[in-house]
Amino acid sequence: MALVVICGQPCSGKSTAAAVLAEALQEVESKPSVRIIDESSFHLSRNQRYADMPAEKNLRGVLRSEVDRSLSKENIIIVDSLNSIKGYRYELWCLARSAGTRYCVLHCDVEDSISRKWNKERGERSEPSYEDKIFEDLVRRFERPNRKNRWDSPLFELRPSSDRIEKSSAAVVDAVTYLTKKVDSKTRDVRVLQPTIATQNARVSEANSLYEIDRATLEVMNIIIEAQSRAMGGPVNGVSLGPRLPGVVLSRPVGLPELRKLRRTFIKLTGQSSLSGPPPPSDADSAKRMFVDYLNRELQNS
Repeated sequence: MALVVICGQPCSGKSTAAAVLAEALQEVESKPSVRIIDESSFHLSRNQRYADMPAEKNLRGVLRSEVDRSLSKENIIIVDSLNSIKGYRYELWCLARSAGTRYCVLHCDVEDSISRKWNKERGERSEPSYEDKIFEDLVRRFERPNRKNRWDSPLFELRPSSDRIEKSSAAVVDAVTYLTKKVDSKTRDVRVLQPTIATQNARVSEANSLYEIDRATLEVMNIIIEAQSRAMGGPVNGVSLGPRLPGVVLSRPVGLPELRKLRRTFIKLTGQSSLSGPPPPSDADSAKRMFVDYLNRELQNS
């Protein structure tokens, strides 16, 4: 149903906001399935996650992969992390568009001095906190969301330093309304992202599909050549490929070069149409059936 990206400086109340939002979503009438994907589930300390750029990059990759696996039109995914880099938020937005779901950003907006104070207090209570050097580096590199960017829109802003994060908070209420509102032809204030050729996930294994198409079309071509060879140059009205498969209709002899050209064109067209149309065949019989239909059309028109 949706992807919610929680973002903010370190120690700005993001995890609290994620938990409150998830609880609020469970209280709506439709009771959507909600899952929070956060950094703590990967069993790394806060300082380990951001100790250096390779560790941080690896963390983002793991989070992105988990989001990609979890997104569907049946659940709401909340990403509880810093999500501080606008390029990374764009990548998450692309995942939402690929899945054809709603998307929004919830920003926990606090002043540097407040988040710095909260981080210190956590350390004094022996709770997970950031080392000063890592904390300052994360604050310096944080890229604030901008609602003018499509990957930061719609943007709901929480200010934990002045208000407690509750289900009644204006940003939480607005986010819940946006995420659960029914969409019809008259709805204008809710946007469901639509997949494009650039972001749409492959619906079958490309390698397996290409292998099946290549093998099946080659087999059909060899059967046609063999049938014409057995006829010793005489007319061949049709070539049978076996039960449950259509036959190839031949009104004239077809040479090997012409068959090879038709085969190459069919494979190319199948690969192109699979990006925006029906998925390519994933088994040999389906590939043979499609290739025979294509041959019959082309040979009849030639």
